[in-house]
Amino acid sequence: MTADYDAARTAPVERVARVLAGHALSRNAEGELASAGRAVDDLWPDYAPAALAVLRGLREPSGRMLAVGDADIWDRMITAAIEDESLSD
Repeated sequence: MTADYDAARTAPVERVARVLAGHALSRNAEGELASAGRAVDDLWPDYAPAALAVLRGLREPSGRMLAVGDADIWDRMITAAIEDESLSD
């Protein structure tokens, strides 16, 4: 990843897409690249539809999650992540 990537300032869709791209491309996971950072920078948009699917799948909190947090807040946060259209400048 390039030096200007800051996960804390990045839309959740992009963050998840980068994780999925890294998983697919990096030798440390399922890929073949010894250093996948630049490829992830270039290819994460291809993984955005899968990232949205992951976020949609997380809409419903598990029983364990409900035991430690507020379901309404979780729902609002995941919905905001899905609706976030600032995928990155």
